[in-house]
Amino acid sequence: MNQVIELVKTNAKKEKPSVESLGFGKYFTDYMFVMDYQKDKGWHSPKITPYEPLVLDPSSMVFHYGQAVFEGLKAYKTKEGKVLLFRPDKNVKRLNLSCDRMSIPTLDEDVVLEAIKQLVELEKDWIPEEEGTSLYIRPFVIATEPYLGVRPAGQYKFMIILSPVGSYYSGQLSPTKIYVEDQYIRAVPGGVGYVKTSGNYAASLKAQEEAEEQGYDQVLWLDAVEKKYIEEVGSMNIFFKVKGEVITPKLNGSILGGITRDSVIQLLQHWGVPVREERISVKDIFNAYHKGELREVFGAGTAAVISPVGELKWKDEQIIVNGNQIGDLSMRLYQAITNIQLGKEEDVLNWTVEI
Repeated sequence: MNQVIELVKTNAKKEKPSVESLGFGKYFTDYMFVMDYQKDKGWHSPKITPYEPLVLDPSSMVFHYGQAVFEGLKAYKTKEGKVLLFRPDKNVKRLNLSCDRMSIPTLDEDVVLEAIKQLVELEKDWIPEEEGTSLYIRPFVIATEPYLGVRPAGQYKFMIILSPVGSYYSGQLSPTKIYVEDQYIRAVPGGVGYVKTSGNYAASLKAQEEAEEQGYDQVLWLDAVEKKYIEEVGSMNIFFKVKGEVITPKLNGSILGGITRDSVIQLLQHWGVPVREERISVKDIFNAYHKGELREVFGAGTAAVISPVGELKWKDEQIIVNGNQIGDLSMRLYQAITNIQLGKEEDVLNWTVEI
């Protein structure tokens, strides 16, 4: 698909927010990317247009049957003024994986990457430069065909929007408190847990609300069958340092394959730190704690990069990890990844793409 991306210019640009007010996902840039799909035409008419509300038929199938997928990645500005993306090809491949699982027509990956690059280049003045800030990139696809029969839609809209963001958590590297969820279920093998579809996140909100009512920041999900094997934590993958080794749940069809997760594994291997992907029971983690072998716990994801865990609660037991302090390895990983993203450190694994 060799299509030229049309640019429709805005007549009125927005006032940029102060860095102090950014938060996460509150503000949006002047432009967005839009491309449509029709069964008889395929993906067509790619264009960058002013950011504006959508007009959708009330019977659009996304509202009724949930055909919606999305991705999340970031753009960074170096002190020299270069604009860098972090492993964007991985996000585009995962977007197509999600599309395929949700019976949405896949996209030309080169077109998606080019759309991201052109949109970010146009909006590069929106990239904040203070520590912990970035330009969040949200590509997504929704079913727009007006129809109430249950089947894959024949019309879709692919869009990319941009949002200048601060830290995902208010205390970026302050250890979080995690509640081990053993009532609600996030996903099952054979389902859609391994892709980024909107319904996964809607289904997680009830457990998240109840955890917050008990004073916890995030939910750690267990497997659906035996409710004893660790899967994900909130919107992140999870890692445990037990003695001198790092372990993380093996991808099993219900766990999202995170780009930051993969980056952590590759960095640890590059550094010679033993790392294993395997099935991990929550009981084994608590036993490791009681033996004095649990050194660190941390989450890894696009939004927060590395999020240390200071407390875990499972049933009636609470444990404090590493004295509720960020561990040395968690800090080293955070600094290494963010330094690569910001061009402060040599990109030895060739992860960044300059716009």
